[in-house]
Amino acid sequence: MKQEARKAYLSLTTAVSALAMALPAAQAQDTGAGPADVITVTAQFREQSLQEVPTAVTAFTVSDIEDAGMKSTEDFAALTPNLTFDDSFTYLNSFVVIRGVTQINNADSPVAIIVDGVPQNNQKQFKMPLFDVQQIEVLKGPQGSLYGRNAIGGAINIVTKQPTNEFEGFIGGGVENGVGYRAQAGVSGPIVEETVLFRLSGSYYETDGLIENTYIGEDVDNVDHDYSIRGKVAIFPAENISIDLRASYNNFKAGSSYDTIVNSLLNPGFRSGNDANDILPPTSNFAGFTTGDVFDASGKFEADFGFATATYILGYTDLNEDYRADLDFSNPTQDTFGPFGELGQGQNLDVSLLSHELRFVSRDDQAFRWIIGAYYLDTERDLLTRAFIDVDNTPEQFDSGIVIIDRNEANDNTAWAIFGQAELDFTDRLTLQLGGRYDEDERKQEIPGVTGSERSATFDSFQPKATLSYDFTDAMLGYFTYSTGFRSGGFNAPGVVLPDFEDETLTNFEIGLKSQFWDQRVTFNLAGFMSESEDFQFFFVDATTASQIISNLAEVDLWGFDADFKIRASDQFTIYGGVGYTDSEIKDIGNPALEAYLTASGVNTASVIGAHSPRTTDWNINFGAQLVQPVGNSLNVVLRADYEYQGDKYWQLDNMDVRSPIHLVGLRASLEGERWSASLWTKNLLDEKYYADFNPFEYSGAPFDLAFQAKPRTYGFDVKFNY
Repeated sequence: MKQEARKAYLSLTTAVSALAMALPAAQAQDTGAGPADVITVTAQFREQSLQEVPTAVTAFTVSDIEDAGMKSTEDFAALTPNLTFDDSFTYLNSFVVIRGVTQINNADSPVAIIVDGVPQNNQKQFKMPLFDVQQIEVLKGPQGSLYGRNAIGGAINIVTKQPTNEFEGFIGGGVENGVGYRAQAGVSGPIVEETVLFRLSGSYYETDGLIENTYIGEDVDNVDHDYSIRGKVAIFPAENISIDLRASYNNFKAGSSYDTIVNSLLNPGFRSGNDANDILPPTSNFAGFTTGDVFDASGKFEADFGFATATYILGYTDLNEDYRADLDFSNPTQDTFGPFGELGQGQNLDVSLLSHELRFVSRDDQAFRWIIGAYYLDTERDLLTRAFIDVDNTPEQFDSGIVIIDRNEANDNTAWAIFGQAELDFTDRLTLQLGGRYDEDERKQEIPGVTGSERSATFDSFQPKATLSYDFTDAMLGYFTYSTGFRSGGFNAPGVVLPDFEDETLTNFEIGLKSQFWDQRVTFNLAGFMSESEDFQFFFVDATTASQIISNLAEVDLWGFDADFKIRASDQFTIYGGVGYTDSEIKDIGNPALEAYLTASGVNTASVIGAHSPRTTDWNINFGAQLVQPVGNSLNVVLRADYEYQGDKYWQLDNMDVRSPIHLVGLRASLEGERWSASLWTKNLLDEKYYADFNPFEYSGAPFDLAFQAKPRTYGFDVKFNY
């Protein structure tokens, strides 16, 4: 397999070189279209054209966000090659996979999530409503030298709209099937002209849901409410000084944990085929729900000293998420846990994070450019997990019922880092970039009220990065990168079968091409990567102990490519799309305790070697087109179609359960005036039925397979007014 990967990688390298030589010779044809707009990104802490950044970046401007009708983070994931997003279990829970590196519960995300310059250091902060957003940047490949221990697979930079010196605002809303309602509004302007500016915006969403629990006759994916409010103040006390203050609050209550029993050990013919494509409705007698809130506050101070700009960012987050749900995922007419009967479960999660970052970024207009900085993070995470005998289907049993499993843990995490990056232009076309970051992460865990229960560990890593880039022409950049990433280790809940997990490191080699041609009306970017992960982290559930467990695989190889393109065929018609391919191979389990657990659970560990790593999707393809047709009186009709293909998805280590490819189609038709728009839209037009999460019984500790159903077809109507 590794030899085949090297051959494919060599073929890709040859293709990139051939394109580099061939594309400049392409002659433009007169289509009446103007050049593409220049997209500016801040992926490397300085403003640069997207096409000048020597790394694989997918960017969405405010026009892209509004044209696509993006409402949440999963919407831009569908348009990003080699990035998948899956809902799972609780309302804030999700699994993001980027180039084969997987998000897991109770641990660091595989991507650094940055909102307005502030790292979102908990994996439950990724799933969020998108409103009043200016730009989204997705960087693929390890970004550890600048973004640190959460950037082993990449980084996602979300920039919300800034306060303005002129009064402006918007109000909008919509309805959708499942009796869903959505509203958004915002206002911006000066408090003191040119000196103190503000912006206030918010969103609201509710829905009765679309996924029916056939036993209780209710839709269980309902959202009782999800509202957010965000305020920003920008202060300019002097010509070279700026202060940005930001605060946001999100509160929600929604359906949760509506997993389905796909098959049971008690059923004849169990494991007779691939059950990951047998789509069945939830049938539990206990309708789960999630409640919680998230408060964020940050302050950013920036001063331009001429030779460099100094930036200090203070960030604070308080996150709470509680859920109550069925644990046997069945009802009294089914026998799933035998003598235990009906069971319930729940968790109370409380997380607080305080971060500091100070960095200096040199001027852009010089041949030698540099960045140096330091970072500090303090995290407190408390988690209470309980399983109980379900007597009356009420959530109060979590506190006052017959509790059979009671796990309480307090986790403290102190992390710090120093980092730097330097760029040198050897010529007008050849640039060398060198960077590095040292991270140290101290983790502590204790059982509240139990003397001597504390345990601690320290994880550290130096993450170097080197990139050599060359401008073949003014519109074509080639680059080669060596980069590394680090994801900290930690502790599972006290008393579980696998008490802790090791840190994960990733070594990546990447070759890429970024190009524009035909008078900049065509943008084509391509990157190939080959990575080796040591102590690859993955997640599974042990229902018998109500435990969420993280463990490691000693070695996993990852390789593939991603490409994206945009063709501005005319001023009215645009075609765009992307292709991502990721292959993975488990080379070594290397963990005797894990291997023994898997064997006892019925896994043939010999079949794990050579298999794809968990949650890997091989092909990820998106393709779309948009037509803007003027109809007079400053009106435009905008028609848009999007298609997404997700190939085989390998749910767990032995690859016994594979989701077949899915095809997702979205349509959007809008009528737009100078200050308003009205849109009809649909997602998953073909009503594709599939699971967004699947847990085989060997990895759930339960005598059945568990699956979490994805959203069926949705459609609705939106309006928006700007003033």
